[in-house]
Amino acid sequence: MHPAHLIHQAAELIIQADSLVIAAGAGMGVDSGLPDFRGSEGFWKAYPALGQEAIPFYEIANPAAFRRRPLQAWGFYGHRLALYREIRPHAGFDLLRQWGASKPHGLSVYTSNVDGHFQQAGLETALIHECHGSIHYLQCLLPCRDSIWQADQFMPEVDEVNCQLINTAPVCPHCGGMARPNILMFDDADWNSQRQQQQAERQSNWLSKVKLPLVIEIGAGTAVPSVRNFSQRMQAHFGCRLLRINLREPQVQYAQDVGLAMGALEALSAIQAVLQQEQ
Repeated sequence: MHPAHLIHQAAELIIQADSLVIAAGAGMGVDSGLPDFRGSEGFWKAYPALGQEAIPFYEIANPAAFRRRPLQAWGFYGHRLALYREIRPHAGFDLLRQWGASKPHGLSVYTSNVDGHFQQAGLETALIHECHGSIHYLQCLLPCRDSIWQADQFMPEVDEVNCQLINTAPVCPHCGGMARPNILMFDDADWNSQRQQQQAERQSNWLSKVKLPLVIEIGAGTAVPSVRNFSQRMQAHFGCRLLRINLREPQVQYAQDVGLAMGALEALSAIQAVLQQEQ
């Protein structure tokens, strides 16, 4: 267990803030039962068929994969879509929602996760900025036009042993060509960022009203630094404090900030216990 005084310091940062900015990376979902793709070994353990072919994450999470090997690409993303629909967000999501509700300006979420679990946990869609898009939305692979639509009607059937889509892949309602997830992939010049840009604008408007935000960064590493870069921008702009929860990379730059080498649910639950004592 991490030293108790740091848990208390983290709780104090939350108490002092007038708003919370949740900056969440892939580590946020591990306690819900989502696979950890850290390194090729972790990825291939989750998708052994791709491991047998030595296909790394960046090669299958790439729009070119939908052109070269469409059934395999949709096998990978179809499996993830079904998994994200099935798995329930862990209790830490609800704790964050409760903490935000106690603040004068509430909370806002910035996440690189595409699983939609913040929405599943009951947070308002208007409060969430998904910087890499969402697997629950689709776009044309070409793309034939600037259009994004929900993936609700697509029910993927996947041969998990071979990582192959069995049923028909989703198609663009405009041109009839193959659709792809509305997710920012590697080497992705065709991502339709319209939805993400609208989310970014809403978040920017919300941030213009807050005075003492606290950034709670959870499970965001340095390998894909989108979320960490956002935390740094927040600190540079607001001069605000940072609570970093990261099992492997908890280090913080400033003495007034707190870094907890813990998993998301463990850390949030420990902080909640202190907050309850303070009430």
